[in-house]
Amino acid sequence: MISMLGSGMNSAAVAWYILQATHSEVALGTFAVLQTIPAIFLLPFTGVVIDREDRRRLVMMLDAARAVIIFVVAVLAFTGKVKVWEVYLMNTLVAAGFWMFWPTITALIQELTPGEEFVHANTFLLAGVQGGWLIAGSIVGFVYNRIGLGGVLLIDFSTYLISFLCYLAVRKGRHVVPHPQELLSDIVAAETAVQRFFRELREGLVFLRGNRNLIFLGISWALFLGAMMTGVVVTAPLSDNVFHAGAVGYGWLNAGWGTGAFFAALYAPAAIAFLGARRSIAISMGVLAVAMTLVPLSPALAIAVAIYGIMGTARGLTGVANNTSIMEMVPQHFMGRVQNTFYFAGTALQVVIGFLVGAVAQYNLVAGFAIIGMVYAVAFISAIWPVAGIAGAESVGASE
Repeated sequence: MISMLGSGMNSAAVAWYILQATHSEVALGTFAVLQTIPAIFLLPFTGVVIDREDRRRLVMMLDAARAVIIFVVAVLAFTGKVKVWEVYLMNTLVAAGFWMFWPTITALIQELTPGEEFVHANTFLLAGVQGGWLIAGSIVGFVYNRIGLGGVLLIDFSTYLISFLCYLAVRKGRHVVPHPQELLSDIVAAETAVQRFFRELREGLVFLRGNRNLIFLGISWALFLGAMMTGVVVTAPLSDNVFHAGAVGYGWLNAGWGTGAFFAALYAPAAIAFLGARRSIAISMGVLAVAMTLVPLSPALAIAVAIYGIMGTARGLTGVANNTSIMEMVPQHFMGRVQNTFYFAGTALQVVIGFLVGAVAQYNLVAGFAIIGMVYAVAFISAIWPVAGIAGAESVGASE
């Protein structure tokens, strides 16, 4: 929650700074795409690292590295020397940590949680994440004009330090998730480090290829990630160009999304128990598709904020349902590699739709929103496609 407070303020403030500095939706599209560059190069390989190393230590290292990067740019902003390209570079480097952080923290939570508590653990994770975003979204639009980009980045830096100390207290000692069946010691000894790395990478892909339901779930999640991360391209222009509400309106829209996502934690366990995880995801994607298409047609900012709140609840429900499904279907020692495959697909999609939405929104903001809505619609189709065979397939996957 503390980390997301800083990250939420950082994301909103940087997007607003870029829009005000460039007055270009294309620049925001570039901002969204640049965040994916590290993922394209790192995600195919970092899954092996997540499954091999101590996940708690990885999370701490990622928080420490991002804190240093953000502090440097905060100093430049306070001295009035920061440039747009430096902000782009900061977010590209921080994104490298972001894309490795989420698969790692999800795998760590799976490692620490009994199987029957996966729904509740993911609900707490969502509540923490969206609680931070809620606070950030509620205040960033109102404090940005007072403390500027430098002040927001300094807050983000301090939250990373506190987050680091929280992870430090999780447990002591090095811990690596064991494989249920290790290769014979003589075979392992005969492998070089490179051979072992690519063998483990190949094992993850083989496991994923053999699980059809997991593939469809991953496609839906990847589409969701690509669409959600591109939302920054159109949200700031919606406040500035449509409602003429400036940074304050942008803060209200972010607060609506964060509030909805936070309150989703209150009903997500009951909804998943009643509907099932896959149907919960499908309903959420359908709501996101419709709401994202309609929100730029809102006659007033208050209505748009309410729609963002509805989209936030859908985001919250799909987050809990998706993480729970993956934890139930994927063994701990494959968790990093499987998740990274989905995140890689999502970021590759973000590259495409980030530029596309930015270019289209420059001329027609409603069309830009509609493109994101269509991506959510495809995610809805992917989520409902294998429903008929889920129960049997998942029981087989669990026995394997």
